Amino acid sequence: MQRYFISKEQVEDQTIKITGEDVHHIARVMRNKPGDEIICNTDDGKSALCKIEEIHETEVQAVIESWLDESVELPVEVSIAQGIPKGDKFEWILQKGTELGAAKFIPFAADRSVAKWDEQKFHKKAKRFGKIIKEASEQSHRNQIPELLQVMQLKTLIKESETYHVKLFAYEEEAKGAEGNTSAFASVLDNLSDHDRILLVIGPEGGISAEEAASLKGAGFQQIRLGKRILRTETAALYALASISYHMEELRNKN
Repeated sequence: MQRYFISKEQVEDQTIKITGEDVHHIARVMRNKPGDEIICNTDDGKSALCKIEEIHETEVQAVIESWLDESVELPVEVSIAQGIPKGDKFEWILQKGTELGAAKFIPFAADRSVAKWDEQKFHKKAKRFGKIIKEASEQSHRNQIPELLQVMQLKTLIKESETYHVKLFAYEEEAKGAEGNTSAFASVLDNLSDHDRILLVIGPEGGISAEEAASLKGAGFQQIRLGKRILRTETAALYALASISYHMEELRNKN
């Protein structure tokens, strides 16, 4: 069943008024009619089963049939600080990272970032980035849309990290360690608790520089290895998110 994200202000008693691009999607893409059911998510993470009552040119009205007792969010909050990559790789990270449960994305200007985004350039991209995140949230039946922050310098990112319980950075030098070494990531996973806030820093193509690694370590970040192989920048965050999801949602439930 198709899912749409709305603000709490769009809910009046038992009626929901849907506006914007979602109207076109309901009427023209999904070809819904009055009487069809959809799911609406409010911006505080609540989900409601709704029945469409009226479809107009600029507004769709639906009535709430029931509030759903559901949540597909990760039991921990994972923020991905991604060194700005080349081309459209960041879009891929946003889409797949959203599907895998990321709560927040923070692009940062890394030493080895070839692409350079100033505030103006990022502003031009932000609308498309937001659309990608929203659509991925709907497709994967998320309860909340991940947040996208402004581009940060490393110094600002370190300041941002002060509110997190677990601070990590993927460092390819860890993957080159001696045969038989185990990744610190495994012990991190074993010690996670529900509601922990995790900040994971991923470098761009070329990885984290030695200077950045030293700054991150000095700020309390732990370096981790994401497997024994060197991953592409657009793969690293997805590996970590999948590992966290399996460990927190599947493995623990099995045990």
